[in-house]
Amino acid sequence: MTTPELEFVHRFVPGERPGAVPLLLLHGTGGNEDDLLPLGRALAPGSPLLSPRGQVLENGMPRFFRRYAEGIFDVEDIKLRAGELARFISQARTRYQLGDVPPLAVGFSNGANIGAALMLLHPGSLSGGILLRPMVPLVPEPLPQLGPLRILLAAGRRDPIVRPDQSQALADLLIEAGAEVTLHWSTGGHNLTREDLEVGERWMAGLTLAS
Repeated sequence: MTTPELEFVHRFVPGERPGAVPLLLLHGTGGNEDDLLPLGRALAPGSPLLSPRGQVLENGMPRFFRRYAEGIFDVEDIKLRAGELARFISQARTRYQLGDVPPLAVGFSNGANIGAALMLLHPGSLSGGILLRPMVPLVPEPLPQLGPLRILLAAGRRDPIVRPDQSQALADLLIEAGAEVTLHWSTGGHNLTREDLEVGERWMAGLTLAS
């Protein structure tokens, strides 16, 4: 029996620590499957890294779902693309023998938003996540039950793309769905900083996930 080809162009870095929970790395608009590998290595040394490339192109730039304008999303496309990504995760877990615990998402901007969509639309596909500069991708009806999912949201108070109230709205939505949410505010903008890494490292150190 042949193994089916995985649907996403991606990078996979095998783990070096037995039982380490894999990270699913989700890049921002215009990024690719290589962008967040250094961040993944820094956050979880020795963990397996799975990093897909978004399949939507916006003016030649890869994204994970379509949008009509800045901050105005194509909700039906989000549903479609989140389903494709959830299927990819399931296939990759089998292909790369990633254990019984679903991966932990680490997403930036558009990648953070598709990570949130995965949590809301496909509970069980992720074991939690670090969502950097996120906003609400959609509000499903009814809300899923996300307990005991643990999620770190890292937002910038001077972010010109994601307003503070948009990140706060996502935190409120995930809490309403039962997730354990940590919302960290920095004074920065939409770019990632050393502070984001340090906050992520401290948050990761407090996890007890194991496969």
